[in-house]
Amino acid sequence: MTPLRARAVKVAVATAVTALAAGSAALVATLDTPSASAATVLCDTYAKTTTADGRYTIQNNRWGTSAQQCIEPSATGFAVTTADGSTSTSGAPKSYPSIYWGCHYAVCTPGFDPVLASSPAFSTLRTNVSMTYPTTGEWDAGYDLWFDPTARRDGQNTGAEVMVWANHAGRPQPIGAKVGTVALAGTTWDVWFGNTGWNVVSYVRTTGTASLDFALSTFYDDAVQRGYAQRSWYLTSVQAGFEPWVGGAGLAVTDFSAGPAGSTPAPTASTPVTPKPSATPTPAVTRSTRPVSGRPVCSATARTENAWNSGAVQTVTVANGPTGRTDWSTAVTLPAGATVTNLWNGTWTQSGRTLSVHNASWNGTLAAGATTSYGYQLASSTSPATPTALSCS
Repeated sequence: MTPLRARAVKVAVATAVTALAAGSAALVATLDTPSASAATVLCDTYAKTTTADGRYTIQNNRWGTSAQQCIEPSATGFAVTTADGSTSTSGAPKSYPSIYWGCHYAVCTPGFDPVLASSPAFSTLRTNVSMTYPTTGEWDAGYDLWFDPTARRDGQNTGAEVMVWANHAGRPQPIGAKVGTVALAGTTWDVWFGNTGWNVVSYVRTTGTASLDFALSTFYDDAVQRGYAQRSWYLTSVQAGFEPWVGGAGLAVTDFSAGPAGSTPAPTASTPVTPKPSATPTPAVTRSTRPVSGRPVCSATARTENAWNSGAVQTVTVANGPTGRTDWSTAVTLPAGATVTNLWNGTWTQSGRTLSVHNASWNGTLAAGATTSYGYQLASSTSPATPTALSCS
């Protein structure tokens, strides 16, 4: 069985729960195969197998079309050998052939337990993947990181789906709307947000690549800071694969690993791909303060992530100076007529145009040179400008 994915599209597509029941028999039959072999080819709708070492599960996961799709598992990944048919790029993709570590509709890889995102164990988790791409077709390639408010092992996750796009071809784009651009894992990503019954946060690499290697907390921490996820949620699976709309034969995961740091092999060198044009982010504005009554120096940087005629989403990054601290506060002068309607990762009050923000319970302690951030949404009669007057203490 598979989550019925309202996927990376301009318009959310309603899901059909009946497909779960339809896939049950094929899934159970396939699970009798203990591990992948060189002769294995998976063509059934929800066909699954495990890697030879038993660490990961490989799935065909075809649910958006009746046309045939087949994948050939390997020791460390899989290749899409047949990908017939096509679907409209304004709707859901054909499938999500993938390899995963975790639980997917009650099929869990051996020894996996959902991991609380606020736990020390979560901070040790890393993953890497290497992929190859065909020269034709319309698709995206990357990760699905699934989170749920409970330690879920079956059914649809209802917390957040964090997508990390290594590359894409053709017209498909993430669900929702672009809300910003961020520097993470050594490069830049366009950030998209939408909701299809659960939050979908997509990070699209501005320069395509054939390999990724990152700590899971890298992207999840950013999603939390934006208010799209919570640290009280559980990681339920790490999945890497492809969403094809047109074609797809030739897509392949050549290597995949996920788990605690030290258990994942070193990634292969990243292969650059011609970048797609992306919007230029609004320049950040920074103001520093001198120590007040012996307090360490810090600075505050404001950035507009997304703006429209009657509001905006803005982020403030707090950067600590050379001395550690246990709390922080900022004062932001908002544009005239702007009102904060929601703020995450801090406690706040607004008086006139002054927004006063104090750290939350979990992000007040900063080591020398460390940073944290909070975000807020504004309502305004006009599109609000990025604040130019900030202070930090």
